[in-house]
Amino acid sequence: MPTPALSVPPSPSLLDETLRVVARRYRVPAHVSASAATLQASPATALVLAIEQARAAVARGDAPAPAIRDAFIDALARMIREALRDESADPVFQAMLLRHRTAVIREYASLAAHAERDRRLIHATVNAIAHPAKQQRARSEPQRDALARLHACASSEAWSALDDAVRQFIDTPEIADPLPLQRGLAQLLENPALQRLRRLDALACDERVRHYQSLWDRQGPRPGSSLALARGLSAKQRGAAVEALASRALDTLARHLNDAERAFASYRVVNSMRVPASIPASHERAKTEWDVVLLRQAKTPDQSAAWDVCLLVEAKASADSATTDFPRLLRGLELLAHAGHDTVYPFRTQQGTVYLNGASLRALRTDDASLARTVLYCSDAGAEAAPRVLSAASRMQLLSALASLQFAGALVDGREPAAIDLEPVWHQLLASPRWRPVLNQYATLRQVRELMVHAQDLQAAVAIAAGNG
Repeated sequence: MPTPALSVPPSPSLLDETLRVVARRYRVPAHVSASAATLQASPATALVLAIEQARAAVARGDAPAPAIRDAFIDALARMIREALRDESADPVFQAMLLRHRTAVIREYASLAAHAERDRRLIHATVNAIAHPAKQQRARSEPQRDALARLHACASSEAWSALDDAVRQFIDTPEIADPLPLQRGLAQLLENPALQRLRRLDALACDERVRHYQSLWDRQGPRPGSSLALARGLSAKQRGAAVEALASRALDTLARHLNDAERAFASYRVVNSMRVPASIPASHERAKTEWDVVLLRQAKTPDQSAAWDVCLLVEAKASADSATTDFPRLLRGLELLAHAGHDTVYPFRTQQGTVYLNGASLRALRTDDASLARTVLYCSDAGAEAAPRVLSAASRMQLLSALASLQFAGALVDGREPAAIDLEPVWHQLLASPRWRPVLNQYATLRQVRELMVHAQDLQAAVAIAAGNG
């Protein structure tokens, strides 16, 4: 195994110049600002302004002024009304409201949330009893037919038919032998997962549930559907194309760096760099695969010296997907920073295994200045003329708060609730850890957009920096 190298600090000129001159077309203003007319027309913008003012006050150790609270409550009330209005109705919010107000829909949603796990459990249980290989070993033709029927019902996810088939099997003792088969059938029949799936199928026929599901379907294809799979494949292909563009730009940068620092260091680019399990920290919900990485190896007498991380680049099809990814990226950096200082770690990449210095990984930080030197999001998406300042996740969390749903329910019932009824959402925003991402959402958006560049702009910046050098 390679031994740690005595790394010479990299020359800052070319790499730093590239990061300095690259255009940041996705950047948003450091501070939210909007005219009175814009705030009046857009409850989302007014909400972001109020939330950002509240965040700034909390950061200073101050309590937000009552005027900020009032602006937040007013904007939230307007956003709820807008989400219910016929011409701009939000189907997802309407579905959440139906679930809040209808017991049958709440039961359906609860069962649906665990349905995939229940399906896997029943499929495994049926296979243990009636897998085709077990059918071949059946004691009689009737038993083989009964086992085949069980397997067919499970494969087609006909849960009521499966329940009926199990009962009929058990009620025919001459074919339900030997004893282990009888026990397996009884356990399948009594399995709560099968009963939950049967209940889910029954509820799916209810008109209220059908309406609820139709509202959800309007936001996009259901997970696992052919359309959802096609969209996922398209997004994956586009991400791969962006990654290829980013790799090309970094390959060019690496060549220029090799020319400039030939006597001191070597540079290379790797793709799909996967974090080894040997780094002593939790990998849960952390980024464990990095799309494109620029590495540096100091010139030493040891030809097998390990590499240092210079730049981590993540390819994204859209600016919104980068914002969604950002918490995982931060956790991924924190994971890498748990590396042992004097340890060399093997990372698998598309180009083979590379060995990285633990000291280089431990030096990674998540403050703004460190991120600006070591991380880029890269995309080929066009910059929006008017970026969405309130994220979809924050908007949904605001709308799905209990007080928001109660406020909306009153409106649907023809009553006129008072805006102050939404004050509990304000208190949650300021006090609850679960609401911290909403409180910080504009600051996070700004931070992500500062790190985001267009693939063509990155290529152009490399050329400019190399020319200046």
